[in-house]
Amino acid sequence: MNFDPQPFAAARRAYVGDVADRVRRFLPMVRRQAWHVHGTGRPGVELDDLVQAGLVALTECAQKHDLPTEDGFAAYAKMRVHGAMVDLVRRAAPLSRGAAERRRHLAQAETALRGQLGRDPRPHELARAMGVGEADLAAMRDASAPLRFDSIDECYSDQNAAFAAQTPDSFALLSDAQTRDAVIAAITELPDRLKLIVQLYFVEELNLSEIAEVLNVSIPRVHQLKAQAIDKLRASLEGVAQVL
Repeated sequence: MNFDPQPFAAARRAYVGDVADRVRRFLPMVRRQAWHVHGTGRPGVELDDLVQAGLVALTECAQKHDLPTEDGFAAYAKMRVHGAMVDLVRRAAPLSRGAAERRRHLAQAETALRGQLGRDPRPHELARAMGVGEADLAAMRDASAPLRFDSIDECYSDQNAAFAAQTPDSFALLSDAQTRDAVIAAITELPDRLKLIVQLYFVEELNLSEIAEVLNVSIPRVHQLKAQAIDKLRASLEGVAQVL
């Protein structure tokens, strides 16, 4: 089957057009999306702010999108514009619905109690009025507090332990690997009976009485063999690792 790309190439050239022209033609879509998102009732975001966020997203779409049909661009632009507006709402109103409800409930209880007492209620008074403990009240306040978003560039510091990596550095990894290899080599050099003592005591975590039963020897003999094994390991690992 022969495919003629010429009609599609012509359509692509006809549609590429001017970025400003694309933005003008799809501006009504941006306004409709802004009214729709604003109508959800989330506080803290003005309609003009939503339109501005949508225009920025639409302009980026117009600059990057080059499909040959207007339908393809319209679907792509609508998705990006709506996403930009939703992101703006989330940044401006970071409280979840549950947290907002808890915050409203707290404010109502404080207002009612303030009217009764003629002053700000103390924590134990508010907790009693709400039928919760003071610890539960404190937890409720923390859970309903709004989130704060700071730029990573503004709050980052090399001296702040909060930004420290949790993974060990390369030197620590290399040191651990070398120590592990040395311990393995030292245990391998032990006589078979002493290796068995090390295995049963340190790996299987048997006590001296249990090891004596396994080896069919007395407990003092097990203690003696264990001491011999540790002495040999200390000698082999001197300067490399400390054997307790």
